[in-house]
Amino acid sequence: FNCFCSLCDRIPLCAPPTMSTVDHSSTSFYREGFIISLSLEDGSVGFGEVSPFNVSNANLLEVEEQLRFLLHKMKETEISCFLPLLKGSFSSWIWTHLGILPSSLFPSVRCGLEMAILNALAARQGLDLLSLLHAQNIEAIPKRSSNVKICGLVDSSGTPTEVARQRSPLHDAEVIQEVRKKIGYEIELRVDANRSWTYAEATEFGSLVKECDLQYIEEPVQNEADIIKFCEESGLPVALDETIDCLQENPLNVLMKYTHPGIVAIVIKPSVVGGFENTESLAQWAHKHGKMAVLSATYESGLGLSAYIHLSCYLDLNYGEVSRLMNMKTGKTGPSVFHGLGTYQWLKEDVATGPLKISCNQHSGFVEASIADANQLLQSFQINHNIICKEYTGEEVRSYLLPVDVNGISYCIQVQEIGESSHDNILIFLHGFLGTSEDWIAIMKAVSRGARCISINLPGHGRTQIQYLGDKDTILRTRLSIEVVADVVDTVINHITPEKVTVVGYSMGARIALYMALRFTEKVNGAVVISGSPGMKNEAARKVRRAIDDSRAQSLVSNGLDIFLETWYAGQLWNSLREHPKFNQIVSSRRNSHEDVLNLAKVLSNSSIGRQLPLWDDLNRIKTPLLIVVGEKDEKFKKIAQDMCIAIDGSKKSGDDNLIDDNVMCEMVEISNCGHAVHLENPLPLISALGRFLQRLDRYRSSSN
Repeated sequence: FNCFCSLCDRIPLCAPPTMSTVDHSSTSFYREGFIISLSLEDGSVGFGEVSPFNVSNANLLEVEEQLRFLLHKMKETEISCFLPLLKGSFSSWIWTHLGILPSSLFPSVRCGLEMAILNALAARQGLDLLSLLHAQNIEAIPKRSSNVKICGLVDSSGTPTEVARQRSPLHDAEVIQEVRKKIGYEIELRVDANRSWTYAEATEFGSLVKECDLQYIEEPVQNEADIIKFCEESGLPVALDETIDCLQENPLNVLMKYTHPGIVAIVIKPSVVGGFENTESLAQWAHKHGKMAVLSATYESGLGLSAYIHLSCYLDLNYGEVSRLMNMKTGKTGPSVFHGLGTYQWLKEDVATGPLKISCNQHSGFVEASIADANQLLQSFQINHNIICKEYTGEEVRSYLLPVDVNGISYCIQVQEIGESSHDNILIFLHGFLGTSEDWIAIMKAVSRGARCISINLPGHGRTQIQYLGDKDTILRTRLSIEVVADVVDTVINHITPEKVTVVGYSMGARIALYMALRFTEKVNGAVVISGSPGMKNEAARKVRRAIDDSRAQSLVSNGLDIFLETWYAGQLWNSLREHPKFNQIVSSRRNSHEDVLNLAKVLSNSSIGRQLPLWDDLNRIKTPLLIVVGEKDEKFKKIAQDMCIAIDGSKKSGDDNLIDDNVMCEMVEISNCGHAVHLENPLPLISALGRFLQRLDRYRSSSN
């Protein structure tokens, strides 16, 4: 990729969307999301739409943070020619090339990313999106113009009409009976209950509409466990919708309990299930089990719907092939699929300057959209800037060396900054042993919309230099302990800003962050402790650890950095990191970042947790809010984090609990699928946790004031 940017859009709607978070007392309604634009080296451009479903403003900010993170990660990333195959190719590429766990991407972000990449690849190859997806069997695409049939709240001969539930089962049944009476039996009729009925209510409704010849009822019951029971008792066909939305890990395994013939369709929202690849996988399961796969939109613009029209046609072609194979003896084929793309009628304006054509086909009587029209919009896509709120193409990193004197020693500290200098929120990022300020750049870019982000190369690391003022004995007596380094960091912060800051530290940096939260309360208003510890309580254990770290420091000086890195990263603490696809790149960056091996060794010895005075007894007096973050696989530091929370508040406070009191001093967040190096192994959930903590700090400061 040569270029990547995102634009925030706010599309006015002509009616309230059918979502639970809508304020129906309002007179104006909008759908907010993002447009992704990316270009390849040859100049081919692809656009994608990120359309979060049923989200609040806070969730929208988290989506934007992920897009900012991706912008940094994707620049100069190689693209795989296998991506249009789907079937796991995107998941593999996201993990191996971006170093991101696919499951950590928000579904709407992944959907928009896949859409943009596929559109760029189609543009590069001179194909429409359908031909790109169906390249292995391109001759199966009809030569005549392909059309996609659409279901919606419309009154056209031959078009299925979907009716959402309104008040009570009795009233809803009367509405359906009246609708069927008005439109006759030529039109297929679907009902969407949106999981609003109890089993008894659903059964009552079913008994009243048995003669209405419904194509299916979507999600008739509140409890998933009652779905099969309803199918058998009522005899009515059922479609899964919200059940599909809620599937997370191993969705195909979960779906196996829904093979019952009474379930005739599954409704798939690409922006909710996580993109084209996951949509195709779910549709393939449905086809294999003789069910319709109905693609459904979530109020996307013409851009997203144009891509979905191609995807719908691709799924229909696959369905036709599977259906023919399964019914070779009878010669029958599956029913025509009408997709849920009718939400386009909600839009007052569109992201595209030209409208998408969705209309009634005078010959067939169906509401349809053509591949040709959708392709025309995608290939000549022009942005309607009237609905664009802001544009983001990345932020430059401001890097400089800052000279400071602390206790007779001159330091030249390498500092990197991102974000507006006027931000009230100021974040100071501290790396761990062997790390550098560069470790934080992607995370800093993600959160820099709401904060001024500053990362520091600690003494002994990176380009930071130490100049000793004095004789040789003074140099030998000089220590680089946690306490001394904290003084250096405090001096650097005071040079940069007079305001209070939030300190984010990892491992060794986390110990410094915790120390500063306890000792520099006039400067620190919050601290994020990632894989950190208050020290070792037992003096005998501390003595052993001092000896181990002194031996390691001597080995570093004697054998050099290369051999030391091999030994260091062979330890059990890094089991999870070694499985990361970017592990070799991370180790290589360590090898190339540190030239001052003597001071690096001094930091290892002097900052040993065996030499640090333990802070456990101070925790119950802490006045600075803490966010304690640990990796799911890091059993040692999970236990330390739990003990810290108990020492501070008397209980374990989980950051997953949305009911955490803003006045609670400590919360703990466990990041899944990673070990000790949380910020490198699974950064996106860490970014979300950090954003929520900053919001809590704002509320805490407001209440304190």
